[in-house]
Amino acid sequence: SEQIALSQLELLEIPSPCIRVCETNNRGYCLGCLRSREERFNWLKFTPQEKRLVIELCKRRRNYI
Repeated sequence: SEQIALSQLELLEIPSPCIRVCETNNRGYCLGCLRSREERFNWLKFTPQEKRLVIELCKRRRNYI
């Protein structure tokens, strides 16, 4: 069911979006993954839900940069 699928997603580790291009643009976002400084430094502390949110934010940022 849908609830089982969601709980299984929580068990899977969400990989970092880092692509090893670690330079910052003039807006403070990484040129490689488009995460902010705080998002990069706190990635390992984030819950799976927080990581998914960061990834969604990065996708949105890519559309505007």
